[in-house]
Amino acid sequence: MSTEPSFAECAECLCLASRRAARRITRAFDRELRPYGLRATQFTILVMLSLRGATSIGELAEALGAERTTLTRNLALLEKAGWVKIEPAEDDARSRIVTVTDQGRAAVAQASPAWRKAQDATAAAIGSDGAAALRRLARTAPQ
Repeated sequence: MSTEPSFAECAECLCLASRRAARRITRAFDRELRPYGLRATQFTILVMLSLRGATSIGELAEALGAERTTLTRNLALLEKAGWVKIEPAEDDARSRIVTVTDQGRAAVAQASPAWRKAQDATAAAIGSDGAAALRRLARTAPQ
């Protein structure tokens, strides 16, 4: 009798499958957005800021489900492109407030049809039930 664990089920690991799917989805969005000088992560940040208005980096990281350090690196690139403005908060010099610029809003508006194309293709590939499950999981997954 073997005491070795069976790893056969691990080949169907949901964590691995979700990571592989996320990379494929991201590549599809990046491919569509590339002609506009945007990556999917940058597009998402600009859209979130357009919807929320001026937001602290910490609050933005929370809203995006992103690590603060990763977000800070992405924001530096967006600031260099002139798409966001980062300033100290009025009430706390340690906190930074991010605002999308008019140039950033224009970049999002111009790239929106490309985003829509990637969104529609991805939704078609995973189906409406898959899209609903993905959104539900993103909202309710254990931390």
